[in-house]
Amino acid sequence: MTTNPQPPLPIDTTKAHPARVYDWLLGGKGDYPVDEAVGEKLPPEARDAARQNRQFMHRAAAWLATQGIDQFLDIGTGIPTEPNLHQIVQNVVPSAKVVYTDNDPIVLRHAEALLISGPGGATDYIQADVRDPEALVQHARHILEFDRPIALSLIALVHFITDEQDAHGIVRALVDTLPSGSYLILSHASSDLFPELSELVVDEYAKGGIQLAFRTRAEVERFFDGLDLVPPGLVTATNWFTSTRAPEPEDSGIYAGVARIR
Repeated sequence: MTTNPQPPLPIDTTKAHPARVYDWLLGGKGDYPVDEAVGEKLPPEARDAARQNRQFMHRAAAWLATQGIDQFLDIGTGIPTEPNLHQIVQNVVPSAKVVYTDNDPIVLRHAEALLISGPGGATDYIQADVRDPEALVQHARHILEFDRPIALSLIALVHFITDEQDAHGIVRALVDTLPSGSYLILSHASSDLFPELSELVVDEYAKGGIQLAFRTRAEVERFFDGLDLVPPGLVTATNWFTSTRAPEPEDSGIYAGVARIR
């Protein structure tokens, strides 16, 4: 089932889109030449970062499913890449419900074909923009029960929201809709781990018309204010794991964390 809070928008193939560039970095086929042009100018570490983000999501979602979380709201879904979040969590909890959302119309077209739930659970897709959290949550309520714990997944999304657009306020607005016992899963590109590399990536995205807002560790940690970070806390994406085998040691310019909402 697909729910749309706005009419389907035409796909603009003249401008690069973050979801399609990300898909290109992951080796997908859902991009256009304008997206590929941005991706090809990025350093090789950008592909590593995309892969690390994806692997962090897999580990975090699977762990939350083992803790009994059976509802997930994944914002900034991107073009589906298997295994998708619902496949990860329904492998642990077959009855899990997952709502996906993105603001790129091409993701909707892929989602209709690919985001198919297991028989015991449910998935839905909403075409919406995280910068309108109230509308997004209103439609998510058609599938998810907001009186029970929900995992909010913001993977490699928030660094596309500037301070002028109130990134911290948007995340707080989303978190405030969730009941106690819910969780926030968040990954975010850093500006301070590899500053020269970060500056290069920001510049190349800007040339493609995409604005980035990489942040320091302290700025990323603010997204978790008032929440209880799950060990190992806010670390690089390749260093976040719990109750699973440690990933291979690898440099990462991505901060990642999971926190429980009180």
